[in-house]
Amino acid sequence: MATNKKPLAKIRHGFVNASIWEQPGKTGLFLTVSFSRSYKDKQDQWKHGHSYNIHEIESLINVAIDAQEWVRNFRQSQGRAA
Repeated sequence: MATNKKPLAKIRHGFVNASIWEQPGKTGLFLTVSFSRSYKDKQDQWKHGHSYNIHEIESLINVAIDAQEWVRNFRQSQGRAA
């Protein structure tokens, strides 16, 4: 994301995160979801990556399902089609 805006929501499963963003478009606002994985580097500093090892795939799937449900609920609460 190249903006200073904060996400509408963040969802986490283990070290895998989903951020839900509202974006402007030609026909109005729409939602996007970005995924990342948190890890500590050699200097013990938290970093974020976008590749997942085999053990993180289940967390990625679960966070994606939860993000999809969040988006559906949000759109319904806004009177938009799911």
